[in-house]
Amino acid sequence: MPTKNFLSSETKETLQQALKDHEHPDIRQRALIFLLLNNGNTQAQTAELIGCSLRKVAYWSVHGDPENLDSFKDNRMKGNYRKATEKYINLLLETIEIEPEQYGYEFGRWTTARLAIHLGEKTGIELSSTQVRRILKSKKYVYLWAKYSLEDKQDAVERGLFKDKLAEYLRIEKNLQTFCKYGFGTRVDLV
Repeated sequence: MPTKNFLSSETKETLQQALKDHEHPDIRQRALIFLLLNNGNTQAQTAELIGCSLRKVAYWSVHGDPENLDSFKDNRMKGNYRKATEKYINLLLETIEIEPEQYGYEFGRWTTARLAIHLGEKTGIELSSTQVRRILKSKKYVYLWAKYSLEDKQDAVERGLFKDKLAEYLRIEKNLQTFCKYGFGTRVDLV
């Protein structure tokens, strides 16, 4: 059976204030655990009253320090460490508006991997292409890869000859299908 009134009056007031005002619900719950234990409740009774597991009550009654509210925090409350600062994000948004050739690159389009490498060299902050993609998505950027025709890079005469040859093959195939479909005798080359 726990000792009743093991908390000092100042500590009890601090926990009651945390129970009323603290923004994080887990801190409020941990303060309530100590207040209930201070009233003489067992860990099992406290767990039942709060509606949490006995294991949680036992853990925090050992690891929590009612004199120090910061001891009620766990690693999940710290949040994820964000490498990308506001300065990095602003530089990213400026960079995607400028063509890569202006930075001296040979490629003509930015990819998230290329952006991550470029910004890593500029800022010293190394991010993966997936992280860069998430940042861009959060800023409402959508990446579409443009489809380009390569006809202007090909020889027009050879391209024309190839198109004519292809059209002839397609015409022959269509005629063969027609002959075979309607059964007009034996198969004959139509060249």
